[in-house]
Amino acid sequence: MKNIFIDHILGSTPLETFVNICLLILCLYPIIGSFFWFCGALNYRFLKSNKRDLDWKPIPKNKQPMITIMVPAHNEEVVIEETLTYLFENINYDNYEVLVTNDGSTDDTADIIKRLQEKYPRLRTINIIKNKGKAHAFNIGMHFAKGEYILSNDADTIPEPDALMKYMNFFVHSRDMNTSAVTANMDVQNRTTLLGKSQTVEFSSIVGVIKRSQTSVNDSMYAYSGANTLYKKNFLIDVGGFRQDRATEDISIAWDHQTIGAIPRFAPNIVFHMNVPETIGELYKQRCRWAQGGTEVWLTNLKKFLFHPIKRRYQMSMFVDSSLSIIWSFFFMITSVIYLITIIWLALNGNYERLFHAFMISFIFVTFEIMAGCLQLITALVLDHHGAKLKYAFFAPLYMLFYWMVNPVTVVMTFIPALKAILGLGSGTWVSPKRSSLQSKGKK
Repeated sequence: MKNIFIDHILGSTPLETFVNICLLILCLYPIIGSFFWFCGALNYRFLKSNKRDLDWKPIPKNKQPMITIMVPAHNEEVVIEETLTYLFENINYDNYEVLVTNDGSTDDTADIIKRLQEKYPRLRTINIIKNKGKAHAFNIGMHFAKGEYILSNDADTIPEPDALMKYMNFFVHSRDMNTSAVTANMDVQNRTTLLGKSQTVEFSSIVGVIKRSQTSVNDSMYAYSGANTLYKKNFLIDVGGFRQDRATEDISIAWDHQTIGAIPRFAPNIVFHMNVPETIGELYKQRCRWAQGGTEVWLTNLKKFLFHPIKRRYQMSMFVDSSLSIIWSFFFMITSVIYLITIIWLALNGNYERLFHAFMISFIFVTFEIMAGCLQLITALVLDHHGAKLKYAFFAPLYMLFYWMVNPVTVVMTFIPALKAILGLGSGTWVSPKRSSLQSKGKK
């Protein structure tokens, strides 16, 4: 029996063997990926010796580098006032300013900022007439920023009070000369809905664990969080700022930094709170943008890695992982269609035995995926905030299945738009998510 299985996998010709091995890898990719991230996160927690998580120290006022907190805003009248008020009244740092780049807002955002400037002298603003996107607004603001470090802070995002002090501890040592930026650990602020609670689990596992694992393997990571990342201004200038024709400026600039030898870093000890989509429609739009951004970065760097693998050897793991993720997405979509057609055909022809076998095989794969995902999730919830999020583990299994289905769908659906962007037909113009008055409540 064992020999028959091996012969079936290996095939009778080298080509069949190669194809079968590739198919097996694609089938097992989600399971292997979960175990890989699980092991990487444990390695980060227990084996990695040069973590920067716990050794931060307060910086005296006279030695604090100047930081510009930049808040790109487009129609953010619901949340902007509470965010700016928090930034001035709760941050434990002295040498900073807040610069709002008002990107063509048509609501009361500009009036709110103007009123707050009377109360907070360190609040500055740049009014951009036409909405041309977050990356464009950030690039303009970068040249007006007084700070040598720039914190990208979304209008609906608040960092913990010690965030700036902790961030700067990643830059002040001689070993940090090549650190281009540091991104913090995301936490969900609006947990009133089932979708919000589920994303709390996601950001701990799929984001937190993966970034820890990437850091343990490469001492780097693949993507910043655009909602809250502290950039060293010189490294922004070195790569020409953010790419304005990309769907996700934070992913693309992380890759751009790595290709010039700079090092993106993850700081799990720095927490920022952000609002997440509360409807399936808004979540799908967000994930489409993320998927398109990831594909754009992969397409942009494809030639560099294929023709200069030795030169890019230190970033090769992120290229391989991105390649497998995109290829698996198409594989998942194609095989899902074939599976559904097969199920319908077997049912119509009354072949119930094979129909039962098809269901059993799919059930086995899904069970293994859930087991691997749960292992990753439980590890994440234990590591993140000392287990404080374990109460959300109940929402994990269903959300994992939902995430694994939505992710490949968005990758496939946005592949053509991503290709158009690479060919020069992209646009960074943004549309702010729908805000509710509830999202302005409960700032921590």
